[in-house]
Amino acid sequence: MSSIPRSEVRGRESARNAAMRKPKAPEKNRASIVAAAIEEFAARGYKGASMDAIAARTRATRALINYYFGAKEKLYIAVLEHVYAEIRDAEGELDLDHLAPVDAIRRIVAFTFHYYLEHQGFVRLVVAENQAKGRHLRKSNVMSALNRPIIERLARVIARGQAEGRFRADVDPVEVHKAIAALGIFNVANQYTFGSIFQRDMGARGDVARRCHIVAGIILSDLTNFQRHVS
Repeated sequence: MSSIPRSEVRGRESARNAAMRKPKAPEKNRASIVAAAIEEFAARGYKGASMDAIAARTRATRALINYYFGAKEKLYIAVLEHVYAEIRDAEGELDLDHLAPVDAIRRIVAFTFHYYLEHQGFVRLVVAENQAKGRHLRKSNVMSALNRPIIERLARVIARGQAEGRFRADVDPVEVHKAIAALGIFNVANQYTFGSIFQRDMGARGDVARRCHIVAGIILSDLTNFQRHVS
């Protein structure tokens, strides 16, 4: 015979039944949970993040979070997919096809540079997932498809530049994207160490416009270097 008080049994059953009932406003609930999870994972990383803390940031219960996302790792993967989808969607609004190729490259660089400044939680998530050797990201079924559009957009810009004789022929859009991302993310990810060592204002402080201009110049210098040879 169970020694658990009837009141506690009824409480457990009530909680279980509440979790099993279909919640109202599912899209609003999911969006709220993801927003809270972004803050928690960006601040504490995957290991340090707490599901209870995520629940506390919203009006959701932990049971409701589990209802929508399941285990902690599944929520974390959903967060990674969400933040990558956001930057790719924002890039889709750049309207690059109406810009000259050189101007389009400058626009991509400026967008990327400023996006990282304005979404430093995204940068922290990327850094944390690299520290985890990408093991969570690799479990996503959509990550490759999510990130394909930026490569396709870059490829179109590069092709137009090549057709006009402005860009060299042997250009890999993935390598260009990598260089833009690397140079842009450094200003956020390394702002405290680099700033302390060289006494330079980093992040959103300092001469952001000039720093972005330098990054664009580096990328365009490579694209227009027709004497470049790779051994």
